[in-house]
Amino acid sequence: MQIRVCRLYGKRDIRIETDEVGDPQPGEVLVQMGAGGICGSDLHYYQDGGFGPIRVREPIILGHEVAGTVVAVGPAVTSLHAGDRVAVNPSRPCGHCRYCRDGKFQHCLEMRFLGSAMRFPHEQGGFRGHMLLAAPQCLPIADEVPIGEAACSEPLAVCVHAANRAGDIRGRKVLVTGAGPIGALCVAVAAHRGASEIVVTDLQDATLAIAEKMGATRTINVAKDANAMDEYFKDKGYFDLAFECSAAPSAIHTAVSALSPLGRLVQVGVAGEVLVPLNLIVSKEIELLGTHRFHAEFAQAVDLINSRSIDVSPMITATYALEDALAAFEAAGDRTRSVKVQLAF
Repeated sequence: MQIRVCRLYGKRDIRIETDEVGDPQPGEVLVQMGAGGICGSDLHYYQDGGFGPIRVREPIILGHEVAGTVVAVGPAVTSLHAGDRVAVNPSRPCGHCRYCRDGKFQHCLEMRFLGSAMRFPHEQGGFRGHMLLAAPQCLPIADEVPIGEAACSEPLAVCVHAANRAGDIRGRKVLVTGAGPIGALCVAVAAHRGASEIVVTDLQDATLAIAEKMGATRTINVAKDANAMDEYFKDKGYFDLAFECSAAPSAIHTAVSALSPLGRLVQVGVAGEVLVPLNLIVSKEIELLGTHRFHAEFAQAVDLINSRSIDVSPMITATYALEDALAAFEAAGDRTRSVKVQLAF
């Protein structure tokens, strides 16, 4: 079958092309894609040709936040049927390396991840009309869930894993620095888990407005009001927990300064080497925790969306047809108007 694909050749070089897809083999399903979200990593590939040492070395189909409809199943597949609407888990750990054997699947040494240039040949992604996938990667979504919301399962899983790293959130005062898609979803998860207060900082009013819809109790534009956080720095800090979602050195400093002694900082945002206020971390006995991807949390995220326990719809700020992918990527890179931009297939 001939299909359309959204393929990146290099920096700002996206082309809509045609390709072929075959029939599902044993253990596989053929999924007709319905929606795909543009992630920060997709933007790095588009804007810069990669990030850090990871570079695009061959044409790559981007996209790992995708959902669609099963149109055919391969032999021996009994868990899914044609017509099932599914969210797609982009992670494929090997299952046999030492980390997989220890249950640390997100740290698999042979991880395959849709739309990633980390390995060569690259792992092709889901921005295409149809795709063959291993059946276990596809989890059914409820009939009432729009396909665009189902495509938010992957970033929500990232935030559920971050919240699991954070520990008990109920009744805690929470700070979220950075109100992009991950920040907005961290707000939603913290609200769902019973945080007593959720303060969100960012540089853009548009993203902060979305964070408020996702459950923030207060939003602060630190570009407009540089002193608004001062009240939270008094007496060694105020917050019990912080999700740092920007990876900006200034935001990390703000989070550490605003945490009370023995507070916990979950570093969600990713960057290269950055300066951190080590003296404050030591003197206030701050727990600094990293968080990386997810495993079991993907199914948890799908359940949260299926049950309507978390409403991801406010963060979807625009949807573009596949043939308008270039405009979609430009919009996704404009934080003055976009949180989550999606492609529709």
